Amino acid sequence: MAGIAALAIAYVLSQFYRAFLAVLTPVLGTELGVTKGDFSLASGVFFLTFALSQFPIGVALDRIGPRRTAAVLLAAGAGGGALLFSFATAPWMIIAATGFLGIGCAPVLMASLYIFARLYRPARFAMLTSWLVAFGTAGNVIGSAPLAYAEATFGWRAVMVGLCLISLLVAAALYLLVRDPEHPEAARKREAGFSGFAELFRLRVLWPIIPLSAVAYAPSIGIRGLWAGPYLADVFQADIFLIGDVTFFMALAMVVGAFVYGPLDQLFGTRKWVAVGGTSMCLLAVAGLGFFPQTSVGVSTALLILVGLAGGNYGLLMAHSRAFLPPHLIGRGVTLMNFFSIGGAGVMQFATGAVVTRSIVPGDPAAAYSALFLFITLVLAVALVIYLFSRDAKPNHVA
Repeated sequence: MAGIAALAIAYVLSQFYRAFLAVLTPVLGTELGVTKGDFSLASGVFFLTFALSQFPIGVALDRIGPRRTAAVLLAAGAGGGALLFSFATAPWMIIAATGFLGIGCAPVLMASLYIFARLYRPARFAMLTSWLVAFGTAGNVIGSAPLAYAEATFGWRAVMVGLCLISLLVAAALYLLVRDPEHPEAARKREAGFSGFAELFRLRVLWPIIPLSAVAYAPSIGIRGLWAGPYLADVFQADIFLIGDVTFFMALAMVVGAFVYGPLDQLFGTRKWVAVGGTSMCLLAVAGLGFFPQTSVGVSTALLILVGLAGGNYGLLMAHSRAFLPPHLIGRGVTLMNFFSIGGAGVMQFATGAVVTRSIVPGDPAAAYSALFLFITLVLAVALVIYLFSRDAKPNHVA
């Protein structure tokens, strides 16, 4: 339990690092000249390095276990990335720092899911994953209003130095407290190596799940972590404190949403249709932002909260795919699906940056954000249609 608690705290850091840029948008723009395109690139680089790290992490989890995998990468990536960020003097340094942060955060949740998959019944996987995500989403909360007030009090450089020290302390806790579960299929793992991913790609049952896994996370984390700040500032002239307050409530909604999703598959006896219903709600909320981007701060805040609430189906989708994974490829299987989830979010950050840049209309700041939200709506709708062809997995189903 001590190891799981340490991993949960590490996941709070992971969620913080993927979402804190939105609050620092005004100060980094003023002091370092970081543009909207730079922010989009930095956020995308975080998710890109995070996603690409999943392949070696999957092999490492199956071969050397979660303890060393998570501890070493968190110390080097998150600790080093936060330190580099604190010394940044140009936009490229911010972008490079977020790349290191992505690598450092990449193994944390996967180490936890690996332990869940090996030590707990399959029926509990969705609930445990969702509740861990809900707890970790406190990082989103800390990265909203609390970060805004900390930046105003201490300055963003001092805050990042403090985060570097915290990252190193948490990494040390992981090394000391996490225990690697036994893996009886060790010989087969050694044979599979990276070729195990090819075996996973041959599982056609995963194919209809992959597109939704790749984009379902993007609306909540992409809007919360990147676009909420510029949207509120440009359309409603919001200052850092209003941005912090709105993103705070959106982050709280993400926490609540993940908790609510946790037991729903067992309550309704289905994973597929719970995911369909939640994704549909998220889609409608993003569409509302696209069609009515400047009605009022209150309306936009309500829709952002709904996006956060309904967009928390990560654990459910991970459980849906985990049900079809062979036992000897659990580590590589969960990291592969996480690659699509995080990689899809990263690609969406790059894509949405291009959409906003190309849709700017002088004198009409809402036009670019209307295009942004409608683009997300379209992509999410296509993925949802494909997901309708997936095979359901009951909570007790396991390969």
